[in-house]
Amino acid sequence: MVTRREVLIGAGLAGLHLAAGQAAEPPARKSTANPASPTPAWPPYRNTFAIDGASGFGFIYTEGDAAATAKELEAQRAAGVGAVLTTAAPQGRFWLDDDAFERARKTVGQWHAIAQRHPEHLYIVRDGADLTVERRGERTGVILGFQGTEPLGEDVGRVQLFRDLGVRVIQLTHNRRNLVGDGCTEPGNAGLSNYGHAVIATLNEKKIVVDLAHGAPRTVSEGIAACKAPMLISHTGCRALADLPRNVHDAELRAMAKRGGVAGMIFWPYLRTDTQPMAVDVIRHIEHALKVCGEDHVGIGTDIGVAPIERTPAFEKDNREFMKGMVEDGIFEKGRPADLYTFIPDLNMANRFEVLAGMLSQRGHPDARIAKILGGNFARVMTEVWG
Repeated sequence: MVTRREVLIGAGLAGLHLAAGQAAEPPARKSTANPASPTPAWPPYRNTFAIDGASGFGFIYTEGDAAATAKELEAQRAAGVGAVLTTAAPQGRFWLDDDAFERARKTVGQWHAIAQRHPEHLYIVRDGADLTVERRGERTGVILGFQGTEPLGEDVGRVQLFRDLGVRVIQLTHNRRNLVGDGCTEPGNAGLSNYGHAVIATLNEKKIVVDLAHGAPRTVSEGIAACKAPMLISHTGCRALADLPRNVHDAELRAMAKRGGVAGMIFWPYLRTDTQPMAVDVIRHIEHALKVCGEDHVGIGTDIGVAPIERTPAFEKDNREFMKGMVEDGIFEKGRPADLYTFIPDLNMANRFEVLAGMLSQRGHPDARIAKILGGNFARVMTEVWG
């Protein structure tokens, strides 16, 4: 049986507010309008195809709730994001979870049904042509991915099956060890297994992007070396700035860049080892990664939901329980603030990409570089792999 804590930990991609929807009433959200920004924070944003390398919507959890679904659609339009890479499979579970395969197929099917119900808002991304401003219009593309290879079991033949169903990105591990390799919380740092090498070879052959986020250092470095195509580290931070297991070392960032890959900077508390990260910390990690990798290899993978969070008393209480469980399970180290958030408080708005782009512009980054960071680099890797 899955505990509430496991649900919360396993749903980090969609944010705490989406994960709570599996176990309790989801917290209310503020309007996704942006009253504080009457003029564009970064004028080129409207013509930029932004990609969040780790995000999601709550549509699966709000089915049957018209008001909640309307809020999600409002957030989708306000965000103006071209596409989001969302998790369509169980994550963070032991590989012995026999129903991971069936649950993944079910969730992928749900996303196709959701896109069909809201064709003016959403579409399933299948190839590089879908990652253009012309193709998206006012919609947001949904890139289906896995955070962990548990749905594959021991059968690499399932890679083709999931590709046929629309899955386009597969992350090798979550925090724990699985058949492919070690996740970032494993003390043994065992790296890739023989099966892991076979999985990477098959993903390359079947034109699915390899994602190395959440990997242990050896899993990340060996995965980079094994890939015959550009790879992603979809949501991470720079370990040189915050020495935490979920972040990656400069050596790994350099190796990834040499192979054409992209690392997305996360919005989680991994950006600091002490207090709550803010927008300035996101920028610090982006700028450090730019120095290490170059502007063609840095993106954004927030690991939070598209909709902003209303910090109600109920949410604050639930968040403290969540953080307590994260510390007990070793995801966060002891001594962090009890009211730590898995989002960036001063970027807690739907159009956070546009606002962040404005901040980067004010710091002197040219528009072309900002467009790459916001999504152009992810689009390049995905288009090269998918065609």
